[in-house]
Amino acid sequence: MHSLFLATTVENWIESGSIWPLNLVFSMLPAGVWAALIHTTLVGLFFGLPAFVFIWAERKVAGRIQDRLGPTRVGGRFGWLQSLADGVKLIQKEDLAPDAADKMLFRLAPYIVVVASFAAFMFLPFSQGLVAVVMDIGLFIALAVLSIEVLGIVLAGYASGSKWSLFGGMREAAQMVSYEVPLGITAVIPVVVAGTLNLGDIVQTQSGGLQNWIIFNSPFTFLTFFVFFTVTLASNKRAPFDLAEAESELVGGFHTEYSGMRWSFFFLAEYASMFFISALAAILFLGGWWTGIPFIDNGLASLAEGSVGGLYLLRVFGMKVLLVKAGLLVFVQIWIRWTLPRLRIDQVMTTCLKYLLPMSCFLFLGAVLWPLVIATITHGEHQRISVIGSFEAIGERVPVRKVVVAEVEEPVESAAGDEGVEKPASEEESKDSSVPVDADQEEKTTSVQDKLDETLANLNPSAGGTR
Repeated sequence: MHSLFLATTVENWIESGSIWPLNLVFSMLPAGVWAALIHTTLVGLFFGLPAFVFIWAERKVAGRIQDRLGPTRVGGRFGWLQSLADGVKLIQKEDLAPDAADKMLFRLAPYIVVVASFAAFMFLPFSQGLVAVVMDIGLFIALAVLSIEVLGIVLAGYASGSKWSLFGGMREAAQMVSYEVPLGITAVIPVVVAGTLNLGDIVQTQSGGLQNWIIFNSPFTFLTFFVFFTVTLASNKRAPFDLAEAESELVGGFHTEYSGMRWSFFFLAEYASMFFISALAAILFLGGWWTGIPFIDNGLASLAEGSVGGLYLLRVFGMKVLLVKAGLLVFVQIWIRWTLPRLRIDQVMTTCLKYLLPMSCFLFLGAVLWPLVIATITHGEHQRISVIGSFEAIGERVPVRKVVVAEVEEPVESAAGDEGVEKPASEEESKDSSVPVDADQEEKTTSVQDKLDETLANLNPSAGGTR
């Protein structure tokens, strides 16, 4: 049992084989295969669980906002099993396809949407060490995989054999592709602050207190969070940016011809993506699995370094903190849906191209220049000043590459063209054959390097000339 807490990965725990009934089962297949199956099962649970919970929450929140009770009959007075009842109803419905539809693409489209949303969870860290796939470019891969959902939506509208579905699919594709531009720009701003694309490392740089959260890094990152959240609403087809699938105006948009379980796959992916985007926002801006309370975070970090049980406690507690933050952001998305009216499709595109895109570019430029401005004003005493206080920089700095003047060898002409180029006989002869460097040019390069080292030393006195 001790190996269960000591193992850093599922594969290491399987290879230890310390639990008697399981080691016989694990011996049937390689440890890597079992680890992949376990990861897929756990991620699948996290993929389906948000949809189960948030479909019920959507109905209850909508009921309260509209002065109704919402679900009250299935699963007790609060209707806890309403999502399960909806699933059973959809399973019993007949799986139909229009006569004019492309049958193969029509059936394939919902699975592409679900797989794209499901695969993004593979790169999402739920706590320290609790991630299926650890990658240094995890943020880039997660957003790239999630963007494949557009392909499924286009296929759903095209393969339905209906011009109304095609119109809805084209509108939805144009909206999602357009909003991915400001989404990518605003997601890069925390990367600039933390200096890494690894989602786990981004969270680690926000430990130690509320003042270390990236949302409080500067006024630009503070505003970036709200722009990022707004862009994710449109990218995830949520109100008020959901006209492309508005049931009251367009019957159903790109999924008009779908019914039963295939229709439910689109909404399963939507609610799972709502949770993924909310968790990603918490990781990038709101400290991830850290509470922001110094004595709690520092205490858990000390326990994790001192004992295996402390590490396990940090992982479980951190996962609960991240789930609470993501759940609150999902609640805000539901709240916005049942509060604001829908925008016209031209207003949706205008909001992106005329407002959100220039704002995201301005915030990116401001977030990049903010540390330089602060270092100039404070003469290097503070590397950054947050919205709620000043403090030292976070994370490790990448060493600066030194400028090296390379020597270029002169080509030696050969008497015969097919004999190749003659090589110098010795090292001294090689140095003699190199291009001479002008003394003024060499002095200028040295002075530039000295000024660069001096500037970097002022920015980070403790690092001794590293960035």
